[in-house]
Amino acid sequence: MEVKNFVAWDYVVFAGLFIISSGIGVFFAIKERKKATSREFLVGGRQMTFGPVALSLTASFMSAVTVLGAPSEVYRYGASFLLFTIAYLFVIIFTSELFLPVFYRSGITSTYEYLQLRFNKIVRYAATVTYIVQTILYTGVVVYAPALALNQVTGFDLWGSVFATGIVCTFYCTLGGLKAVVWTDAFQMVVMVVGFLTVLIQGSAEVGGFHNVLERSSNGSRLNIFDFDTDPLRRHTFWTISVGGTFTWLGVYGVNQSTIQRCISCKTEKHAKLALYFNLVGLWIIAVCAVFSGLIMYAYFEDCDPLTSGTVSAPDQLMPYFVMEIFATMPGLPGLFVACAFSGTLSTVAASINALATVTFEDFVKSCFPHLSDKLSTWISKGLCILFGVICTSMAVAASFMGSVVQAALSIHGMCGGPMLGLFTLGIVFPFVNWKGAIGGLLTGLILSFWVAIGAFIYPAPASKTWPLPLSTNQCVLLNVTDVSPSVLSSRPAIADIWYSLSYVYYSAVGCLGCILAGVIISFITGNQNVKEIPPILIRPVCNLFCFWSEKYKTLCWCGVRHDSGTEQENLENGSAGKQGTESVLQNGLGQESLVRVSGYDPKDKSYDNVAFEKITRC
Repeated sequence: MEVKNFVAWDYVVFAGLFIISSGIGVFFAIKERKKATSREFLVGGRQMTFGPVALSLTASFMSAVTVLGAPSEVYRYGASFLLFTIAYLFVIIFTSELFLPVFYRSGITSTYEYLQLRFNKIVRYAATVTYIVQTILYTGVVVYAPALALNQVTGFDLWGSVFATGIVCTFYCTLGGLKAVVWTDAFQMVVMVVGFLTVLIQGSAEVGGFHNVLERSSNGSRLNIFDFDTDPLRRHTFWTISVGGTFTWLGVYGVNQSTIQRCISCKTEKHAKLALYFNLVGLWIIAVCAVFSGLIMYAYFEDCDPLTSGTVSAPDQLMPYFVMEIFATMPGLPGLFVACAFSGTLSTVAASINALATVTFEDFVKSCFPHLSDKLSTWISKGLCILFGVICTSMAVAASFMGSVVQAALSIHGMCGGPMLGLFTLGIVFPFVNWKGAIGGLLTGLILSFWVAIGAFIYPAPASKTWPLPLSTNQCVLLNVTDVSPSVLSSRPAIADIWYSLSYVYYSAVGCLGCILAGVIISFITGNQNVKEIPPILIRPVCNLFCFWSEKYKTLCWCGVRHDSGTEQENLENGSAGKQGTESVLQNGLGQESLVRVSGYDPKDKSYDNVAFEKITRC
């Protein structure tokens, strides 16, 4: 493959991204130097507004995986990727109406604090370790995959870009904390959109206009979006993407520390919800841009597929190769696209580092050393940012064995995020579930999701379920063509064609539903939770939606937890919910330190301000 190198202007544009990102970290380090508390550093003082938080959320989860991976998915498999927009809608609704109110009103910093309030320390630590493993693995994919793709197509130094990403993210996270992460993400989101738009405009011009793009895509079966086949083994159908995608991304948005940390940094619950809904618009925009980039790329390479002809060696190199082709005579624009890809990488890695530092500090350091000074707490938080920056950058090496960028990323989210989603759902929706049910459910969900994912890695699904749409090489010179026919495994077990062939998008659903089912069964066997110990603020009575016609059945579904509006608001306003929760936590082994809730409910705004906590040390 001919490697096309950057010119001076490309390096100038690309370097500008890193300089501005680092500059934002320095700015907030200087601006907030007098507010040297761990609370200010980790959650931005809980005074953020919805605008930058919405942009930050979009940028973090629409990473280089989307910029590079999604267009190649569309190029090879068609525009069914657009159906993820349906999944995003359900995800944001469930997150903002089910999970966010519970986390926000309980005044936590780490989402896993909730698990200690609801269950005990054991559940909290198990979930924290699972999250740390998930985030480090995912961040390795996010750092390594775009660096490799860009290295092999543009000649951009592989390890130089990997270490530059790690160093810059660690630098501005450590200096500026969450505020630097959020505002840098907002800037990087703008860069991503601009990069996509340049590709869309120039690419469509190269193929003779947008109508030609649609015509060629239609002729190549790339516009067959709605495939209602219910076969769960098919890689992408309407059901696998809309249902499986909802479970996968709900694990990312609904209960993920990185998301919730930024939502609770907003100054009111109303701002937090607005951030999520405006973020939905951003998700849709990025998804549409990625899909149309894939269609334009297909129209451009309609008669000469670079992958089949051997011009590129991996699907994730298609987009960078396409960019270098259409911008060959326009210095600076390839650099803009690389900046676009690395904006996604920087935003995701920065969010991961900040979230990892937060959960480690809140769930481990503070539990062991509850009387740390604010200054020492801040320095420890910054040290954790450096530590996780090094670990995440190092994990990029392992990512080379994980295959397709999109599939690897969503598989990791599914394997760990699904069981975590099930665990929080048990706590929030099912008041009778006890801590034994929670632990048993989490372990069951993890075993099921890892079983199917590892099995699929060893025994890939049959080609009939995963084979891409036809690609042509009629008008190109074949170079290093290899036989891409699937190998036939003589020792393939029978389970491989059923269980291991399940669509990767369903991994999260398997883990989540397995966790919920096992948790409910184990709780019934071991004895239900004493619901009198559970503060109403920790439970979300979704049964109200289905039993609105009967107070009797609503009360029955509450399992003894008082959730009528008058009682809940009264508890919120007088702080009794927090005291009850504290007593329950102390019984579960929190230690000598308790939290007393100071109400944040504003009846005029019909929203909740961030909850303040006073620490009371018991003798």
